[in-house]
Amino acid sequence: MSTPPTPDDTSLAALRARYGERYRWLLLLAVMVGTMASIMSSTIVNVAIPDMSQHFTLGQERAQWVTSGFMAAMTVSMLTTPWLLARYGYRTTFSGCMWLLLIGGTAGGLANHFPLVLAARVAEGLAAGVVQPIPAIIILRAFEPNEQGRASGIFGMGVVLAPAIGPSVGGVLVDLFGWRSIFFMVVPFCIACLWMARKIIPTTAPGGGAANPDGAALDWRGLLLAAAGTLCLLNGLVELQGGTAATAVALIALAAALLVVFIWLERRMLKRRQHHQGVDPLMNLSLFRDRRFAMGSVVAFTYGVALFGSTYLLPVYMLMGLGLSASYVGTILLPAGLVLAITIAVVGRLADRQPTHRLVSIGVLLLAASFALMLTIDIDHAPRIIPLLVLWAILGRIGLGFILPSLNIGAMRGIDRTHIPQGSSVINFLRMLGGAAGVSLCGIFLEWRVAAHGATLDTTSTSPQRVAAFDETFLLLAVICALALLAAMRLKPARDAQ
Repeated sequence: MSTPPTPDDTSLAALRARYGERYRWLLLLAVMVGTMASIMSSTIVNVAIPDMSQHFTLGQERAQWVTSGFMAAMTVSMLTTPWLLARYGYRTTFSGCMWLLLIGGTAGGLANHFPLVLAARVAEGLAAGVVQPIPAIIILRAFEPNEQGRASGIFGMGVVLAPAIGPSVGGVLVDLFGWRSIFFMVVPFCIACLWMARKIIPTTAPGGGAANPDGAALDWRGLLLAAAGTLCLLNGLVELQGGTAATAVALIALAAALLVVFIWLERRMLKRRQHHQGVDPLMNLSLFRDRRFAMGSVVAFTYGVALFGSTYLLPVYMLMGLGLSASYVGTILLPAGLVLAITIAVVGRLADRQPTHRLVSIGVLLLAASFALMLTIDIDHAPRIIPLLVLWAILGRIGLGFILPSLNIGAMRGIDRTHIPQGSSVINFLRMLGGAAGVSLCGIFLEWRVAAHGATLDTTSTSPQRVAAFDETFLLLAVICALALLAAMRLKPARDAQ
């Protein structure tokens, strides 16, 4: 009968000694599988919404709560990752998230009432949000600077395959076994992660020392303000798209007011903490004093707007703007997804040798160009439509491939190592907030331009007026990316900027 391991056997130093040079790669693999599971749970459910709506006799608006509830929970919970890691350590935090994701998936698949399905999705969102900042923390702490780009590339290549493959596999599962099978898809990933966590992930906190369960309390006031502000903003954007203008303005104004109060509270808590009083602020605003981190945050938010906005806009454009069939849409976007995975792996190696600000700037420029070039597609020249769509979609995904492995490294290399967990959670939070805003922004702007051109989106036949509205929306995304290029260029270290 084997004796249980002592605490020292599960420390970072002990695991490094046990597994040798390969340990950091095993650690990266473990958190990568967990992140893939969390990302897959966020994207795959979309294909089950029609069947779920029919089963529970829901309207489209209520059915969409399973997506918006997940997104809101995931966005806010990212800010709690540094506190959880400091208090409970890597293993307990990661394993707890996998258990929550596992329970959420199982409960959602077995639920017979829609409120239970919604609660399961919120639980999955909370788990997914806490997990997603962890890989960047691991990469920046466990790998040497000359290996961080390669590690980011390998991690990114694995993670982008989850949203690329997930909906396709999900569609097959829904056709064969119904909507419940979608929830069960994360179960094997969670079980594998729980096993790997016990073998590979250390019990220590990010600083390398033991976790402190009796450490500082969580900044609950900041968390409640962040959650309320995020919900007001997201619901305000939804109201702008399909509700009343007065409600939308009221919600967005309330979100802005909550943001002001949040910043005031966090600055006050930071000052108190510097005098060894009170608790750590939920968001350490002193990080933004570092120019590279501040500029990286701007790029992360803009990247979220462009990525999620284009993910929404491209399929709608092909279906309702160009009148293509759903099968065509999947075929056109598949090569772009494969190219993205390859680009991330290649650029990850470049990030170890090339300045990260240069790689991020190239990515933002290519992304802006891909949106602007969508205006060259002419519905009067049908033979050219498919090749150009494939080409411009690939160009945009190459741009994303340049940004993904380089942004976190470039933004956080200038901050103190003790602030890396905070930095990672803030960058991920802003990226997700930008994503939520991007989808609504594209929807609102598109509806405005369609109405301005005297067209509609509820008919199957295409028209030059409707295509013009889509072109103007793509141009908006191109301009946003072009503005982000100014921030990307300022990711350059100060000594190189002089």
